[in-house]
Amino acid sequence: MPAIRKPIITYTGIDQKVTYDDPDSTILDCSISNQIPHLHECGGNGRCSTCRIRVIQGSTNLTPRTLKEQQMAEFRRWDPSIRLACQCYVKGDVDIQRLVWTSSEVNKLQLETVPDGEAEERAIAILFCDIRNFTKMAFENNTFDIAHVLNRFYTIIGDPILLNNGVIYQYIGDEIVGLFGISGGTREKNCRDAARAALGMYYAIEHLNHMELVDFDLKIKTGIGINFGRAYIGHLGHPKHKQLAIVGDPINTASRIQSFNKEVNSRILISHSVYKSVPEDTFEIGEEFITRFAGHEHESQLYELKGFKKMDTQLELQKSLDYIFSNKERFAAKFYERVFEKAPQARDLFKKNMRDQGRLLTHMLGGIVYSMSRPEHLESGLAFLGKSHAKYGVTEEHYPVVLSSMIETIREELGEHSTPDLISAWEQVLVYVTDEMKKYTN
Repeated sequence: MPAIRKPIITYTGIDQKVTYDDPDSTILDCSISNQIPHLHECGGNGRCSTCRIRVIQGSTNLTPRTLKEQQMAEFRRWDPSIRLACQCYVKGDVDIQRLVWTSSEVNKLQLETVPDGEAEERAIAILFCDIRNFTKMAFENNTFDIAHVLNRFYTIIGDPILLNNGVIYQYIGDEIVGLFGISGGTREKNCRDAARAALGMYYAIEHLNHMELVDFDLKIKTGIGINFGRAYIGHLGHPKHKQLAIVGDPINTASRIQSFNKEVNSRILISHSVYKSVPEDTFEIGEEFITRFAGHEHESQLYELKGFKKMDTQLELQKSLDYIFSNKERFAAKFYERVFEKAPQARDLFKKNMRDQGRLLTHMLGGIVYSMSRPEHLESGLAFLGKSHAKYGVTEEHYPVVLSSMIETIREELGEHSTPDLISAWEQVLVYVTDEMKKYTN
C-alpha cells in the first residue's frame, strides 16, 4: 500500500517548505515547531490578529474560518485570502505569506479599526516631536548628509512610538506625530504610553548625538509636546485617495505645546489634561508654565516632563534593546553556551538548526518587550510559549538555568551601559515570564 503523502506548507516570503505532519496542529503551531518566527501576541487564541497570513495558493486546502476568525475578518474587513494562522488547519498543499513580520508592525493593525469615509470621535494622546534649527542645519550641510540624518532621526524617534502601542500619524518635514489610543485603552494608559515614548525619544536622540553624529559635526535638539483629548479620526479624502485624518482642537494644541518649548527652553512639555490623567506621584515634573494659545479663550497650564518618579520597567527595557541586540546571533550563541554549560542534558532538546533557534529566541524576547504595551495579550501569549516548550521536553528544572543564563548574557551585552535599574527591570520581567511559562510543565 503506497504511503500517503503529507501536505507541504510553503512560506513564500522566505522560500521555505515544511511538512505538515500533525493534523491536530494549526499553521501557527507548525511555524513554531519548525523554528519559523511567527508573531502570535495572544498565544494563538484568536483574540489578536498578529498571526495573520495571506493564502497565495491552495485556499481550498485549509479548514473553513472558525467563528472567532469570521468575527475578526468581518470587523477588520478582510478579503477571503487573509486567514488567522492560529485558527486554520491544513488538508493539502498550501502556499502562504506571513503578513506581520515584526513586532513594530503590530501597531499599524490599529488603523483597521478607524472608520472609512467618515470620522469617529475618540479619546487619544497626541505627541508632536520637532527638530530644532533644521533649516540652518540643512543649509550648512550637503543634501546626502541631511538625508542620512533625517532617516536615522525618523527611525530612532519612531521606534519609541511603536514600542508603546502608538501609531505614527505622519511626518511633516522635520516633525513626526504619534497617536496613542487609536483602538481604545484607558486614559491613564494612553497618556503613560505617550510620556514613555517621549522620554524614549529623548534618550535615543542623546545616543544618536554621542555615537553616530560626531563624525558629521552635528548635534540634534528636539522639542516634544503631548496633549490628550477627544478628536475626530477617520480615513477621509478623495474616494480614490483616502488617508488617515485627525481633526479637532486637541491635535492643534499638541502642536502648539511642542512649539512652546522654544520659548521656555525646555525639551518635553505636557498639557494639564495629560498631567491629571495619571496619579500625582507618576511623573517627575520640572517647571510649570501658564500661557494662552492663539484662538483659545482659556489659559493653558503646561508641565515640563523630566521622567518617572519611580523606575518604569518598560522604559528601562526599551532603552536597552539596541544594546543587547546589536548582534542577535552573538547574543543567542552566548545564551545557549551558558545554558549548555550549566545543564549539559539540555542540549538534547535542540536537535534542529541552532542558528534558526537563536533567531527564534531573539524574536521571542523582543516580542515580549513590545507586547508589554498590550498586556491584555501577554499572559495568554506566555501560556502558549509554556505549553509549546513543555511539548519539546522543557521541565520546571530548566527554568532557573534559563533565567540565570539570560540575565548573565544581557549584563554582558550591555557592558558599560548596564545599570542597577536596567538589570532590575530585566530581572523583574524575566522572573514573570519564566514563572508564567513553567506553570505548564508536566
